[in-house]
Amino acid sequence: MKFYLYILQTLDDTLYCGIAKDVLARFEAHKNKKGAKYTISHKPKEIVYVEEFEDKSSALKEEYRIKKTLSREQKLDIINKNKEKTKEILNSLEKNFL
Repeated sequence: MKFYLYILQTLDDTLYCGIAKDVLARFEAHKNKKGAKYTISHKPKEIVYVEEFEDKSSALKEEYRIKKTLSREQKLDIINKNKEKTKEILNSLEKNFL
């Protein structure tokens, strides 16, 4: 089963990183204050990065790396370099979501 690592941009311009089997459903949960504690007080604005993994372990390792070792500038660099790939993944997921 595939897992997705995602980064959300919040209304107060912070970044939140997480993993999910269903990114779009998880985003809706964040918007409805049923996601992480962080996104209850930092309301999510949009999904700005998505990466696909074949298993949960790989997604968790990358989530840890991004959260613990990368600066905000490095996270923004990853986001900017992968805008097209993120759009492709989100478009594919939206087709399956509807």
